[in-house]
Amino acid sequence: MHSRTDDGPLPGGTANRGRVIRAGDTVRRPRSGHTTAVHALLRHVADTGFQGVPRVVGVDGREEVLTYIDGLAATEPLAGWALADDALASVGVLLRGYHRHALGFDGAGGRWQRPVPERWRGPLVTHNDVNPANVIFRGGRAVALIDFDLAAPGTPAWDLAITACFWAPLRDAADIPDSRRDAHVRRYAVLLDGYGADEDLRSEVVDALGAANQWISDIIKDAASTGHPAFGSLWRREQAVHRRAALWLARHADELRGAHR
Repeated sequence: MHSRTDDGPLPGGTANRGRVIRAGDTVRRPRSGHTTAVHALLRHVADTGFQGVPRVVGVDGREEVLTYIDGLAATEPLAGWALADDALASVGVLLRGYHRHALGFDGAGGRWQRPVPERWRGPLVTHNDVNPANVIFRGGRAVALIDFDLAAPGTPAWDLAITACFWAPLRDAADIPDSRRDAHVRRYAVLLDGYGADEDLRSEVVDALGAANQWISDIIKDAASTGHPAFGSLWRREQAVHRRAALWLARHADELRGAHR
């Protein structure tokens, strides 16, 4: 668990580690070629009344400036409060709220960092990186999503699959070092219940899980191949984890398809 009470570099993150800086009520981050599209998305969901994303302040040279959201983000190893079922269910609630408010945004003409696999593209601009470090909590409940760098047109099933891979987490039990070991199928159901997924959506999520695991793995591998030091270290630790996760997902697809809390 990390406090976010002081100015200076914020904890967590991989791509921009050490370069996301709190300055009072704002956060300054490196800008990129997809910043314009992300800012249009954030403005849209904020204008529809959604409180769970940072507001756009503007750009300043090579940095974007967003509002700071008070709270805690969870990073591995997760603290006990972040492992609770209520925390996990609230992630599903928050993601459903984001999807509802983002649905009217037209992202077709935007320049996004990385497209999702063609089968899982759609009119909804999904977050695509709802890992624990990108969710802000207050009082043990998820209240905001941050770091929309990987946002791109997708589908609810795709975003839920990515989220489940991180949060259940959906991988071989030998690769889960905490209380989530052997509870990951149940936790998967808790997430979907929090979202309010119906049977059709639950089936679509299972269909997307293998591609989601591969997509996460490819992002790490591609960044590592460019010489990014943080991703290089992450790839050395996790490439085998993702290979084993692919096998685990294939073996447990039927169990996941019938998962209920």
